[in-house]
Amino acid sequence: MTLDGVRELAGAIRREVAKAVIGQEGTVDHLLVALLAGGHVLLEGPPGTAKTFLAQSFATAVGLDFGRIQFTPDLMPGDILGSNLFNFQTSQFTLTRGPIFHEMVLADEINRTPPKTQAALLEAMQERRVTLDGTVHPLSPRFMVVATQNPIENQGVYPLPEAQLDRFLFKLLVDYPSAQEEAAIVARYGAGGGARHPAELGVMAVADDAALGAAQESLRMVTLAAPLVDYIVALVRATREGGDLLAGASPRAAVLLAGAARARAALDGRDYVIPDDVKALATAVLRHRMVLSPAAEIEGRQAEGIVADLVERVPAPR
Repeated sequence: MTLDGVRELAGAIRREVAKAVIGQEGTVDHLLVALLAGGHVLLEGPPGTAKTFLAQSFATAVGLDFGRIQFTPDLMPGDILGSNLFNFQTSQFTLTRGPIFHEMVLADEINRTPPKTQAALLEAMQERRVTLDGTVHPLSPRFMVVATQNPIENQGVYPLPEAQLDRFLFKLLVDYPSAQEEAAIVARYGAGGGARHPAELGVMAVADDAALGAAQESLRMVTLAAPLVDYIVALVRATREGGDLLAGASPRAAVLLAGAARARAALDGRDYVIPDDVKALATAVLRHRMVLSPAAEIEGRQAEGIVADLVERVPAPR
């Protein structure tokens, strides 16, 4: 697939998602980047801002097999991965696959389950495989986790450990819609009988496995020049040097930022990365990988502001 074909495919996906979801264009763009780059996305926002519906609509538009896991305090790892059950008729163990075997998995309210259950996702998110009773089961090459969490509630939640957060390419903040968008939402859905499936709203699959594979393969045509590699490394390393932070971003962050920048360039129809690609994605890639110092928290500093300062301070190549 040519890079122009990638841009046209992305435009078709955006149009399909817009049939169901009003607004959220920036979030959809980041989901497209994550899909091409093979990354996972953490959506954080208050209830009722269409996080689940957005993920459902996106999966429908790109033709991915969609599965949802509702994370609760009593959820067990086997509820996610599946298990081997003994079949008395055949006298053999049969694998009962859990929802992790879908192509796009919505981990709804992921911070409501204990770390032991959260850890069931680690191998799948990093290596796209699941190990059950010593047997390795590969997942789809298009496997993608979209997780949601509520920033308001602090009771009955378990903060995601750093190892889990580091496996998400992006952390996106889903805010309330504008007044105009909210009026359009009420006008479209206010007279309906409740939530509807995206397919019932006319959302159709405009891609298939072959098209997505070709689009991901097209990233090989995108050049990441040496000065931009140095810029990405300098930006990530700067997160480990400031006094406002107890811990900065890992080398994995630099690798993922580079891949995401190449995906953004491809979606724009370019075969080369520019500094603006890195700057546009830096906040979403770095905000959840930094641990603020107690002094910075007392001063009311936010990770987004610190990343903005770093982007301003670290010189970009011309």
